[in-house]
Amino acid sequence: MQPRLGRLLLMATGVFSQGRAKISERTLRTDKWWIQPLITVGVLLSFIVYATWRAFEGAHYYAEPLISPFYSPCLSTTCVEGSSLLGTPFGHIVIFGMVLSPAFIILIFPLGFRMTCYYYRKAYFRSFWMSPPACAVAEPHAKYTGETKAPLIVNNGHRYFFYIGLVFNTLLTIDALLAFKNPQGQWGHMSIGTVVLLLNATFLWGYSASCHSCRHAIGGRLRHFSKHPFRYKAWTVVSRLNQKHQNFAWVSLIWVAFSDFFVRMVSLHPTWNKYFF
Repeated sequence: MQPRLGRLLLMATGVFSQGRAKISERTLRTDKWWIQPLITVGVLLSFIVYATWRAFEGAHYYAEPLISPFYSPCLSTTCVEGSSLLGTPFGHIVIFGMVLSPAFIILIFPLGFRMTCYYYRKAYFRSFWMSPPACAVAEPHAKYTGETKAPLIVNNGHRYFFYIGLVFNTLLTIDALLAFKNPQGQWGHMSIGTVVLLLNATFLWGYSASCHSCRHAIGGRLRHFSKHPFRYKAWTVVSRLNQKHQNFAWVSLIWVAFSDFFVRMVSLHPTWNKYFF
């Protein structure tokens, strides 16, 4: 009888109360709550359009010693000479009579990492699917199935994309270090491009280190932190970074696009990459 009584009391109060106001509007908020999801849509769509265009372009991604993060590592035999850090294990990939750009071979992994990211899920759920678009704003969907069906069930693989993302971060860090060479192969030279690629690698590491999966990988499944002092210390550091995960998500996204844009401009206009010393 007690569980039944509890349900009856619940139905008599709160949102189930008969005296609750019948409101037909989606929200009573008077502020411009729609600005944030609109900005999110604008930024993400801009990145998607730009990244897609650059991937299809298949050119102007390497200006020795700089390589675009969209094309690193360049693994196809169609890659520009000198741009392949790990060799060219993939030949010409042709789809519908069109030679596939080298970028498509690798972009799926960084894209998968971001699309399944816990923060980005919240961002595009609210902005693109309006589920919900903002706090205290009703969503237009009649039902919600969660991430139990395709395609959203793919989001459960985020932890695996996280580990793959660490590999790409390492490779992009190597690209940044190689940017300390001049076009003649001499070390010890620093250019604007060196700074751009170094910041790109730094922001990407910050994004990965602040990731929820990183926090779980370091401190998860431990019953007693006292028995694992090193992991506990690392967990506390990552937990502090996790509070800035949203910031790293946006900064790294915008900067990786800028890094590609910069390398493209250097390939077209070498004067963009002046050497400091």
